[in-house]
Amino acid sequence: MAAPRVGLLYDDRMCAHATPDGEEHPENPERLCAIWRKLNAAGVASRCVSLKAKEAEDKYIASVHSKSHIKLMKEISSKKYDASRNKIARKFNSIYFNKGSSESAVLAAGSVIEVAEKVAAGELSSAIALVRPPGHHAEHDEAMGFCLFNNVAVAANYLLNERPDLGIKKILIVDWDVHHGNGTQKMFYNDPRVLFFSVHRFDYGSFYPAEGDASHCFIGEEAGKGYNINVPWEHGKCGDADYIAAWDHVLLPVTEVFDPDIILVSAGFDAALGDPLGGCCITPNGYALLLTKLLGFAQGRIVMALEGGYNLRSIANSVCACAKVLLGDKFTFNAPEMQPFESTWRVIQAVRNELKTCWPVLSSKLPENASLRIRSSPSEFNASSDSESDSEDVAELLATVASVNVIEVAGDAISEHLSKMKLDDDNLSVKTTSSCSAAEQHLVDSVKVQSNASVVLTKRISDLSLAWRSDLSRTDVWYASFGSNMWRPRFLCYVQGGKAEGMSIACCGSRDTSSPKGTMWKTVPHRLLFGRSSTPCWGTGGVAFLNPEINYNEKSYVCMYKITLEQFNDILFQENRLVLEDGKDGNVVYPDSPLIGSSEVKFISTNKAIHLEPIKDSWYSNVLYLGNEDELPILTMTCPASDIERFKSGELPLAPPSETYAATLIRGLVEGKQLDADGATNYIIAAAAKGP
Repeated sequence: MAAPRVGLLYDDRMCAHATPDGEEHPENPERLCAIWRKLNAAGVASRCVSLKAKEAEDKYIASVHSKSHIKLMKEISSKKYDASRNKIARKFNSIYFNKGSSESAVLAAGSVIEVAEKVAAGELSSAIALVRPPGHHAEHDEAMGFCLFNNVAVAANYLLNERPDLGIKKILIVDWDVHHGNGTQKMFYNDPRVLFFSVHRFDYGSFYPAEGDASHCFIGEEAGKGYNINVPWEHGKCGDADYIAAWDHVLLPVTEVFDPDIILVSAGFDAALGDPLGGCCITPNGYALLLTKLLGFAQGRIVMALEGGYNLRSIANSVCACAKVLLGDKFTFNAPEMQPFESTWRVIQAVRNELKTCWPVLSSKLPENASLRIRSSPSEFNASSDSESDSEDVAELLATVASVNVIEVAGDAISEHLSKMKLDDDNLSVKTTSSCSAAEQHLVDSVKVQSNASVVLTKRISDLSLAWRSDLSRTDVWYASFGSNMWRPRFLCYVQGGKAEGMSIACCGSRDTSSPKGTMWKTVPHRLLFGRSSTPCWGTGGVAFLNPEINYNEKSYVCMYKITLEQFNDILFQENRLVLEDGKDGNVVYPDSPLIGSSEVKFISTNKAIHLEPIKDSWYSNVLYLGNEDELPILTMTCPASDIERFKSGELPLAPPSETYAATLIRGLVEGKQLDADGATNYIIAAAAKGP
């Protein structure tokens, strides 16, 4: 059998795109240089067919981009924009320009066309295009996320529409960059000739580009329905086993039915172990195995186009491993822990359920005896490396990670948050007040009051004895709900476990399953809004938040439940996804220490809000004080003031609630005798329309 002819395109003219004043930036020319050095040092470059970049013609770029966008991108580096270039860049999301940007962008798009054409024509068996700037975030009329032109989309359209003689009628685009390929998805959303598959961090809509259409619910429209597949991870730390599971149980079965003529890979390597932006843990051999699994389709005609990846060692080693696969080298996949997260299994099942009517091959049940995990291994903590060593030994990367001062914690979605809670008692100087009981002394290391008058807990110490539960079970508070918990059956799920009508997943419940000691309603002077884009419980659509700022022109309904402070913490844990359920044996794991104790309640009574620093990035990390009732504090949980600003700026999405979520709020308001059905519906519609 003849050796594979693997094309390798590298052109240092694409290194001319750089920050205008030489400031540091993750997407920089050294990314290409590091890969090129590695491929040469490993003897890989010499085994490939060397190709040079070609500029893309405007008419080919225009197949996916507007004329105005093409004009701006091609002229932004010219003298006429010298005075305004930086100002224009600031209008875009995560974009910079310099005098080399225009040429680099046109070369990047043209280079992917060049290699794709040669692979489609049979001149090459496969190819790698080392291009920058990357492309998969670029939309029809907008540059974003380091991307100027959508290189892969331009090449796909070229093959389908400009070269029918090549016989390419069906294209699979695999986007394994850690970020969702939003631009590519939109360009082919109605086109059944392109099967677009993106596996990415989603984090319930909070991970860049933070758009709701990265959810698994977005599967294409019209003729393209079913041809858009999103596998949205709920958190970081996903590694080889998680991605292999997505391949085996989603991508490969569908690809076998789709039977593509060529495969284009949006090859971002920011899900690699050690990447400073991605927070995931794929090893070079992991990427090699993912690519190997694709070689059985499209007669092995695969084109890899570089997207993201910002750890120089990781990206160089990963590209090198993929190149060796295309060249036919054998490799051994050694994985110390080949177990996907429990959350990975859940995401994969949701994806299959969404797509099974379009792809019956996904209708079968997943294996029931799969070995799953809820704990990250020590090697899976994200760390960046500044080392210039070119060794491809993954052990070096693991050693780099091990050298970083991190703490192993239980959990997938909560690992980053809990690592801030489980601190070494010996390294902290604990400040307590004379009013604190002995059982409360674990609560606070330091408390600072921000300019917006909310108290920020900066450090915590775990009380492994769990004495706090006994202590807080004797303290009552009012929990005020403004969202789905206004409907009592849904609220009781947080206390007693299970799920109510309309919910997709069950709650773990509280350690104390006692029913509330009282219920009452009131209105509060805060604006209700609906933000984020989807949740695993309610699907696509926004969920309720209260603007933490008092506004006496606003009136929002809250249903108040008299519960213990222990139960309030358990609800807070569940709202912020801090309770873990072991998918293997069903054990429920709660955090070891409370987020709100007696001392915090005293602080909040004075300062009106506490932003919980240990979970500062969670959706409901801000606890508000809404007054007193029967001499008991009224508490609720919402987003921090900083998220309100992000909602206003568009950085975080605002979205109306889903029908099932809205119906739950309406049932709460109606059964609570606050509004009739029409009034409750209008209340929800008005809140969704007003925004923050």
